[in-house]
Amino acid sequence: MRTKLISVVAGAGLLLGAAATPVSAHHSFAAEFDANKPVTIEGTVKEFRWVNPHSWLMINVTKPDGKVEEWAVEGGAPSALLRRGWTRDTLPAGTKVTVQGFMAKDGSLRANARDITFPDGNKMFIGSSGTGAPDERTDK
Repeated sequence: MRTKLISVVAGAGLLLGAAATPVSAHHSFAAEFDANKPVTIEGTVKEFRWVNPHSWLMINVTKPDGKVEEWAVEGGAPSALLRRGWTRDTLPAGTKVTVQGFMAKDGSLRANARDITFPDGNKMFIGSSGTGAPDERTDK
């Protein structure tokens, strides 16, 4: 009887602990980005964050008036990028890039990336698959 009581109390404690733990939800494309607002971002890589659940590319974009805007561009998960030939060193700081993607719904300087073009013309898919993002790849 005592063993059963200890098991019940331990199980209840685990459930309470799990309920109190913050959960980082994985969002869908449509929750944050607008498929009807494609965007092309040309700039210089400030930082490539190789993190889960999505990689993030920070790009400095120089406007015609000389002002620099920093864009945060969401890419695929590192594991998916690895399967496509990416490494954490594929986008070193200072690399000039052109990114095609979709704007954030809130109008902030954020986008969800699809493709990235390097200075030599090489193009790679950097987007997230399975999130509901429009699939505009021409190399399917």
